Amino acid sequence: MNSNVTSSKFHELFGSVTDPRIDRTRHHQLLDIIFIALTAVICGAEDFVTIAEYGKNKQGWFEKLLDLPHGIPSHDTFQRVFARLDPKQLEAALIAWSEHLRAAKQIRGEEIIALDGKTLRHSFDNALGVGSIHIVSAWASQARLCLGHIKVAEKSNEITATPELLSLVK
Repeated sequence: MNSNVTSSKFHELFGSVTDPRIDRTRHHQLLDIIFIALTAVICGAEDFVTIAEYGKNKQGWFEKLLDLPHGIPSHDTFQRVFARLDPKQLEAALIAWSEHLRAAKQIRGEEIIALDGKTLRHSFDNALGVGSIHIVSAWASQARLCLGHIKVAEKSNEITATPELLSLVK
């Protein structure tokens, strides 16, 4: 990432996520991949193909913020990298980023927190026998900010995941 983004809170919070790739296969910087994916998802991308398409459509803007020595990663690259990232590290970085945004918006006092369960589209893999991923999210309605989310354990339900989620956003 260039100096504008490198010195940002984003770099500080997501810089601790371990890159699972070996050196010779790293054509794109991990923070660039995460930044593009996160930006695309915030703007409505729902899968790796639309994340890559979003990156290509906004490449000029991303080039002002990121180094992008090999351009925008392909959808396959996004998929491979995110499949190998440590989910706990990524979750911790996302929660810390959410906390930073909440503090920056100075959310205090009465706030309605909506809890919502969702099934992530295309998160299943029939060939490997992996079912869809179910998550529960906490949404600060006034601030329009996701405060956190947690994956629902297999053969469980949202009710069992909710107390753990609430402990994260207290």
